[in-house]
Order: sequence, then structure tokens, then C-alpha cells
Amino acid sequence: MASPRRCSTRPVPKAEVIAAAPARAETATREAKDAATAAAEAKKAAATTAREAKPLQAALRKLEAAKTRADAQLARADKALAAASTDQAKARAEAAQQKAAAKAAELATQFETATADAKAKLEAAVAAKEALKVVEARKAATATAANDAKLAAEPVSIYISRATQKLYVRRNTHKPAPDGGGEVFDASIEVPVTIRDADKPIGTHVFTAMARDGAGLRWSAVTIDEADSAKAALDRIVIPQEVLDRIGPTALPRSSIVISDEPLSAETNYRTEFVTVLNNHPQGGFITRKPTPPPMTDVASGDGYDDGFGMFFPRERAPQGNAMRRRNGQMERPMMMQRNWWE
Repeated sequence: MASPRRCSTRPVPKAEVIAAAPARAETATREAKDAATAAAEAKKAAATTAREAKPLQAALRKLEAAKTRADAQLARADKALAAASTDQAKARAEAAQQKAAAKAAELATQFETATADAKAKLEAAVAAKEALKVVEARKAATATAANDAKLAAEPVSIYISRATQKLYVRRNTHKPAPDGGGEVFDASIEVPVTIRDADKPIGTHVFTAMARDGAGLRWSAVTIDEADSAKAALDRIVIPQEVLDRIGPTALPRSSIVISDEPLSAETNYRTEFVTVLNNHPQGGFITRKPTPPPMTDVASGDGYDDGFGMFFPRERAPQGNAMRRRNGQMERPMMMQRNWWE
């Protein structure tokens, strides 16, 4: 694994990668389709060879037992011939010995042939199984590449939780949710992340790519729940370089990074971006939390540092009492979902 790099390097787009994204998506999709076809064929071949090899062991055991009995019969015939004392007895023993010898020779040949055939088929089954592993791995890799290529045209949302020590990435696939309730978000990236002084609160901060700024992006920052400043919080994060390499080159305006002390809320699901609930703020309409009285305090403030993030948001106050609504017989606030703020 490559050495981790601080998140302060943040996703940096590459114009040539973005320009090549449509062609890359088309190629990756075709390769994924070809790999899926190859995997299906390999799976069928592996099943066929395994089916052919399955009865061979039983057949070999049956032949081996018959050969053992024939060898024993031949041994008895040999002894009988040696013990015969009269010409008539010798003639009978000789005939029995020749018959036993022929039977033993026939079964020996059958066993030798069956053993060679079984060895070849068993080796073919093992080879087919190994080949299946290779094509299945390629199928998975090309499917991931195709998915990444398709999602490259979408803003990327990153959530970093001090509570779980993980980094999560989501992008909108624009595929309808199976229940018809919105669109499905891709959540295929979830990796451990290092946070310096992990026992120290970091706050909740939202960084948003506002627009292109030359070769990079112009970012804004908003502090939702202050512990560290937004800049200090960002500087405490260390994430794997391969994650930056995977999502950085195609980062677009409207991409966002959320850093929080909180884990993802249970409200986060396949049709949302990131939902987080601050444990010291009103829980509003979240169905998994009991509503609490709203405090009349500031809940957001701009963090005025200048580190390439540009403009900041003015203070915003918590929703007032007139934002309350009735639900299930009690008054509560509408759900506060931590999504891209401009939507």
C-alpha cells in the first residue's frame, strides 16, 4: 500500500483525465461486458469438468476392489495348481489359473486406463477452477473500473468520521431506487482513515468545491459544530493515497468533503448521500431519534482561513419555532440531512 498522504492535498482534478472520461467509460464498460461473458463461459466450463470428474473417484475405487479380488483369486489358483497331485487335478487347476490370470490382467489394464483418464479429467477440473478464479477477478476489476469511469462525471462526496475512523465516498448513479424513492448512490468506497489525536474532538466541517480555479478547484468551508477550526481539522486527516488517486483526477465542482466527530446516521442508505446527526443538537424529524426542544443558538459559522478554499458562508441560525411540524401526534422539526448544501 502506498504511503498515506494528508487530506490537505485534497482531490485535485486533471483536465486531460476529465476530457478522456467519456471514452474511458465506454471502453471500460465494453471490457466489463467482455469480462462478464468470459466469466460466464469459464463458470460453465468449470461446472462441466467438475461434473465429469465427480464420479471418477467412485469408479476407480470400484475397479480397484475388483482388481484386488481378481489378484486374490489368481493367488489361490496358483496355490491350487502347485498343490495338485494328479494329472486330472493339475488340468483343472491349470484351467482355473489361466482364467484367473486373464481376469486379473484385464482388470489391471482397465484400472490403469481409468486411472490415467481420471488423472487427466481431475487435472482439467482443477485447471478450470483456477481459470475461473482468474476471470472472476478480472470481471470484478473491470466492473469496478467501469463503475468508476461512469461515476467520473459526477461530483464526489467524501465523509470522514472520527467516531468510526473511516472514510466513505458516495456518488449519484442516477439509477432509480428499487422502491421508486429517488436514485441510488454508489457507496463502493469505504476505507480506514488515520486521524491524528483521534481522542480529541474535531468538530463537523463541510468543504465544498465551488468552481474551477485554473487547474484546480475553488473550495469553501463551513463549520457546523466547532471543536477544531476547519483548517486544523483538515490537517489532522491522513487518507490512503490510492483513494486520492482513484477519485481526485475527476473531482468536479459541487464535490464535497465532510469531516465530523459523528458516525453516519442510520438514516444514511442507498438512496442518500451522507446523513449525520449532531449529538448536541435538536434531532428534528429523524425517525430514529426522539425529538428534542430546539435551542436558540448559532449552528453554523464561517471559518476564515485562507488555504485555497476561498469564500465562506455567513452565520446561519437554527430553524425557528415556525419550522416545527406535526408528526405522529407530536411537534418536531423537519429532517436535517447533511447533503450537498446547495440542493
